[in-house]
Amino acid sequence: MSLTIGIPRELFAGEKRVASVPDVVEKLIKLGFAVRVEADAGAAANFSDEVYQSAGATIAGSAAELWAGSDLVFKVRAPTAEEIALMKPGTTLISFIWPAQNPELLQQLAARKVTVLAMDCLPRTLSRAQKMDSLTSMASISGYRAVIEAANAFGRFFNGQITAAGKIPPAKVFVAGAGVAGLAAIGTAANLGAMVRANDTRAEVADQVVSLGGEFVKVEYEEEGSGGGGYAKVMSEGFQQAQREMYARQAKEVDIIITTALIPGKPAPRLITAEMVRSMKPGSVIVDMAGEQGGNCELTVPGESVVRHGVTIIGYTDLPSRLAKQASTLYATNLLRLTEELCKTKDGQINVNFEDEAIRGLTVIKAGEITWPPPPPKVVAAPPPKPSAATPAPAKKSAHGHGESEPMAGGSLAAIFGVGAVLFWLVGAFAPASFLSHFTVFVLACFIGYMVIWNVKPSLHTPLMSVTNAISSIIAVGALVQVAPPLSGAAEGRPSALILGLAVVALTLTAVNMFGGFAVTRRMLAMFRK
Repeated sequence: MSLTIGIPRELFAGEKRVASVPDVVEKLIKLGFAVRVEADAGAAANFSDEVYQSAGATIAGSAAELWAGSDLVFKVRAPTAEEIALMKPGTTLISFIWPAQNPELLQQLAARKVTVLAMDCLPRTLSRAQKMDSLTSMASISGYRAVIEAANAFGRFFNGQITAAGKIPPAKVFVAGAGVAGLAAIGTAANLGAMVRANDTRAEVADQVVSLGGEFVKVEYEEEGSGGGGYAKVMSEGFQQAQREMYARQAKEVDIIITTALIPGKPAPRLITAEMVRSMKPGSVIVDMAGEQGGNCELTVPGESVVRHGVTIIGYTDLPSRLAKQASTLYATNLLRLTEELCKTKDGQINVNFEDEAIRGLTVIKAGEITWPPPPPKVVAAPPPKPSAATPAPAKKSAHGHGESEPMAGGSLAAIFGVGAVLFWLVGAFAPASFLSHFTVFVLACFIGYMVIWNVKPSLHTPLMSVTNAISSIIAVGALVQVAPPLSGAAEGRPSALILGLAVVALTLTAVNMFGGFAVTRRMLAMFRK
């Protein structure tokens, strides 16, 4: 008998997301599951009960009815005490749990003899787990929305403009932290026309910042900042002091600061002090995306937007929920990919397989037994090097750095030049004078053409070849000579009908080649223009 998936309405204040959407419900049903949705569960995200019903789901009139009839429950927020009381033993819950911050919640869930998979505990270092990574999905939405909130609170355009009324400078945005959320904020702000700067303790993200149109601001202190699982680690006091000095300089210069710094299992690090806020220009904006974990700014009020010292400080904790439809769709897709891993047989049954490293990392409670934290990931030993045959001696390098073989012997080189000289003498001695002149032009054209193409960037080779293809249609000259009437008007000077027909065909094809070559070149060069 297939299991029933339940989608309850979220009870957390202000939460508009829903754990599944109609398009995903159809795919869950194809996996063999039955799906029940609590009445109005998706209303805040603009998904009506009728749309869920048309996708194949049934509607439960109350939360008690939904929990009683569900074997597998999908949620966004961690369950409340009232919801835990409605859970029947043996239920499997998939939701955000945050076990490190909620040990009492784990105990309450374990007492109900349920199995719990925490979406926030996915091992993010596994490449195959990226399709289930809801933290990344939500962080990208949060980064985008943070810039939108900043633009709404900011008193000017983001992009610079020159109007009849005067010149408007572009906004200066500083992003603290270049993880998923930070990179999303950098890309959004840059696309809106702002001058974007960013910093992160992980030096390897500098190229990503630049690729999105930002400027990476480096802390003048050498220390590696990468932590486990793609997160940053807690830095030394020396680094933190140098970082604070850099933030203080940026606070005086920029118009908008967006902070994203979080460390798993710990309160958000304080990056922006009250003194830095006081030094900012009136009308500036700070968006603190770490508000739910205490905030990166000393003056942040979690969940609220406040004004301190003339600076608007936004500490909203529901940024993904402010794009409820998009966030629900991405989260539902992450849950679908997880369900596919749990139900590989597509028969409406799940298997919480601890041999699967991703599933083991997600599972915080199994059948009432707390299994969090998971064991450390297995370290796969590098395979021993294969014995290789004796390698040939490396080729010598030329002055340009290219490998080359031994130089040719002097006798062989002289023989090649001698044969070439004889061939040219034969051509000059027996070929007509007109052929010799054409042959000389041909050799020079080949040499010049090679040297020209050799110095062109590889990215422009295709448009270059298309235009040279058009220009090289010199056969049109020969066809025109045959088609044109002789100057004397004598009948014996006219070409035969066959020659004339071939000339017309050649002229037609050559015209297509010429005009087509120029058209292709024009379209391809347009791809390189911004």
